[in-house]
Amino acid sequence: MKYIIVGSGNISNTYIRAIKNIAGSVVVGCISRSGRTPQSAPDLPCWNSLSDVDRAFDAVIITTPNGLHHLSAIEAAKLGKHILVEKPLDISLTACDQMIASAEDAGVVLAVAYQRRTNPDNVALKKILDSGALGKRYSADLSCRFWRDQAYYDSADYRGGYAIDGGGVFIQQGSHNIDNYIWLFGMPERVTSELATFAHRMEAEDHGAALLRHSDGMIGTIVASTCARPGYAARLEVTCEKGTFTVTDDRITQWDIAGIDNPASVVEAAPDDGARSAVVTDTSRHEAVLNDFAQAIQRGSTPLCDGRDARRTTELVMQI
Repeated sequence: MKYIIVGSGNISNTYIRAIKNIAGSVVVGCISRSGRTPQSAPDLPCWNSLSDVDRAFDAVIITTPNGLHHLSAIEAAKLGKHILVEKPLDISLTACDQMIASAEDAGVVLAVAYQRRTNPDNVALKKILDSGALGKRYSADLSCRFWRDQAYYDSADYRGGYAIDGGGVFIQQGSHNIDNYIWLFGMPERVTSELATFAHRMEAEDHGAALLRHSDGMIGTIVASTCARPGYAARLEVTCEKGTFTVTDDRITQWDIAGIDNPASVVEAAPDDGARSAVVTDTSRHEAVLNDFAQAIQRGSTPLCDGRDARRTTELVMQI
C-alpha cells in the first residue's frame, strides 16, 4: 500500500509511525495547506493538492481538521483513490453524505479510524452483546472526563469552534468513545442533553451530559468533559439482566455476570494517554485499522468502520 497523508498536524505523525511498522506499506508524500511536512517525516515530498501529486499511490489518509475532511475525500474519490479518514467522518450530515456518495460512485473504499473497535475486550463484548447472552439491557453509562489546557485550544484558531471542529468535547475528544457506544448498543431513539463552557475560552462546549433512551428500553448516559483536571480514563459501566460489568479505557476491569466467564484479554493494553493529551504514543490500534483498511481494499470487503457506519457517530453528536 502506498499512502498520501493529507494534513501535516499532530495526528499525521501517528499514522506515519504506524505505517513504518506495517510491512509492504509506505507513505510516499503529503498534502499540506501550510507547506510544512509532518515532524516525524521532514523529508517527505509535499504538494498543495492531490491533483499535483506526480507519483503512484493507492490511498489517502485524511488528517486535516474535522470540517475539511469532505473536501479531500471527494477529491480522492474523483481520482479513484481509496480513503481512510481520521475521526470523525465530518461535522455535518450533508458533508458525510457527500463523502459516502462520492466513494460509492467511484467504487473506492471509505473507512474511518475509530480504532477502539479493534481492542480485544471491545471485540469480545460486541460478540457477547450481539448474541443476547446478557439478557435484557438496563443501562449503559459512559464517562469521558478528560483534560485539555487553554494552550491546546489556543494552538489553532479552529479548535473548540463550530465552523471547523464542529463543536467541542463531544465531536472531538469524546468521538471515539461515542462511536464505541453506538457500535455496542446501537443508536438511541431519544436524546436529551445539557452543554456548557466552563473552564476554557472557546466557542463550543467543554462539558456536557446526555441522556439516551433506546428502543429496547435501555437508558444510556454520556458525560464528556475537557475540564476534569488532570484527566481520567474513559469508563463504561453496563448493567443488564445477567449482571454488571465495567470497561476502563477499553479493558474490562470488573465483571459480575452470572454464568458467563470474563472475556477480558490476557494481554495488558498500553495505557491510554488521550485523557490528558492529544498526542498518541501507542500506534498499535492505528496499525490494526490500517491493516483492516488494506484487507478491505484487497478483498473487496467492508472495513471495520465504513462511511455509513461512521456517519451515525456524527449524527448522535449533532443530536446531543
